[in-house]
Amino acid sequence: MRQQYARRSQALMYVIVLIALAIVVQMFRIQNSSEAAIFRQRASNYAYELKTYYPDRGEIYDRNGHLLAGNTIVYEVGVDLNAVQDVNAIATAVSAELGMDYAAVANAIQDPGEGISYVVLADYVDAENALNLQALKKALNDQAGEGVAGGLVGLEFKSHPHRSYPEKSLASNVLGFVSREGLGYFGVEEKYDALLAGSPVQVLVPTDPNKAFEIPRVPDGTTLVLTVNRDLQAATEKILDESLANYGAQNGTIVIMNPSNGEILAMAVSRRMDLNQFWNYGSIFDTASQFNPAISTPYEPGSVIKILTMAAALDSGSVVPGTTYLDTGAILVGGATIQNWDENPWGLQDMTGCLQHSLNVCMAMLSTNMGATNFYSYMDNFGLGHLTGVDMAGEAAGRLKLPGDADWYPVDLGTNAFGQGVTATPIQIMAAASSIANKGRTVMPHVLSAMVRDGRQYNVPAQFAGTPISESTATTLTGMLAVSLESEGSLALVPGYRIAGKTGTAQIPVNGFYDASQTNASFIGWGPVDAPEFMIYVWLERPSTSIWGSETAAPVFAEVAQKTVLLLNIPPDSIRQQIVAK
Repeated sequence: MRQQYARRSQALMYVIVLIALAIVVQMFRIQNSSEAAIFRQRASNYAYELKTYYPDRGEIYDRNGHLLAGNTIVYEVGVDLNAVQDVNAIATAVSAELGMDYAAVANAIQDPGEGISYVVLADYVDAENALNLQALKKALNDQAGEGVAGGLVGLEFKSHPHRSYPEKSLASNVLGFVSREGLGYFGVEEKYDALLAGSPVQVLVPTDPNKAFEIPRVPDGTTLVLTVNRDLQAATEKILDESLANYGAQNGTIVIMNPSNGEILAMAVSRRMDLNQFWNYGSIFDTASQFNPAISTPYEPGSVIKILTMAAALDSGSVVPGTTYLDTGAILVGGATIQNWDENPWGLQDMTGCLQHSLNVCMAMLSTNMGATNFYSYMDNFGLGHLTGVDMAGEAAGRLKLPGDADWYPVDLGTNAFGQGVTATPIQIMAAASSIANKGRTVMPHVLSAMVRDGRQYNVPAQFAGTPISESTATTLTGMLAVSLESEGSLALVPGYRIAGKTGTAQIPVNGFYDASQTNASFIGWGPVDAPEFMIYVWLERPSTSIWGSETAAPVFAEVAQKTVLLLNIPPDSIRQQIVAK
């Protein structure tokens, strides 16, 4: 029986060997037949790799065509370790031209790590430096025939696009920046990152370098035209910097907007950075909200909120401009005593006097007379506590406490009326106040004016967020604010132009208590009164020469307004009236 199994096993083994030999013979035959050539040709037709081509990032211009953000060519400088002949020559040339440490460069070439054949010595090298190195490499190579060995053989250069900002720090808080990974951060660069970046194109590229291939056309990213006026932006930043020094303020913000359509003409903050050196961001800003406080830093603005309280009182019919009351210097709200800013009584006052003297007691009286439901309904409609939708990344909403909130108390009905206990950003307050300057309609602030793509321009229309007050209320209150400034001889007045506006001085909460020695000084104003073309918001943080907005923020407003009417070519009231009369 065992012999029978043995014979069967041997027979099976012979069969398997014969089959294997047949397979080998067949493979040999196919590889050397005419059919093999056909198969190899078919395989070469599929010798492709998927490659992605990226578009150039869209440029950014101001409203008058000044380039604010563009693209430039930079270089990666590296070494092909398989081709290097003279490490010393390369280290010497690179360290001298790029300001790098010689030992570090030499060590990177000599000790790159196991399995590495290419080393990047530096990236984002300016074209001038890269071209200098290329010229030196060529010169040394040309001398090689004269007995100079090695030279810069192995030193390689790879060009690629890089975001550039020709104006450096100008409008940096509006623009934002692009990282080395090509991602937009802050401002317009982040908000419109997808539009600016464009759409990459993926294509199959033959792996055979000798095979003809047409590089696909990749449309550039969308070009953006901003509402910002470059010259006005530069002038505003200069005035802000001078104001910080003049008034000893720690930080500051100035925003200029057209209250009829929401176009932001300038937005300056005290902390700015050269966007070409975005890697310094961490050494300039402690938090992301500091990049653009105009939209990202809610604070208690103080008396500028009084214009909204008065608007609500007038619109609800609680008072008219001639309504009078006897100011005793104090009022009891929710069991707490509220006093005027100077803790003094002002006697018989009408509503214009209430604004002119910025009386806290008057405002608390108006809000309590309206009642919580009515008062907070108006504040909500003005947009306090809500995002404005401004088209820059990082907007914060601020907060308006409401009855029913765990931290709302009856006294808040009085203090909120004059801006205490309410937090808002400058852009929120401007949006709310635009309803007063713009005949009752609230504009949506924006910085995008137009988009340009494939040779076509698409203009961005103005958008409106609501109508919290009537046109008659807006007109009446604007007149009252103009009279109040004129009556007190405000430092915010602009010769030749009638202005409406209001100061704000808000004590800063420190450890749960308001510090009378530290304030946020603000001013909001617009003009010309009969047809407003600009609205300006000034915020100085902790001014030391004076804590009062009337003595710090107001004169800054006047200076910015004078520069604005000049650069925007807004004629004085007398000339405009003559033009209208004709």
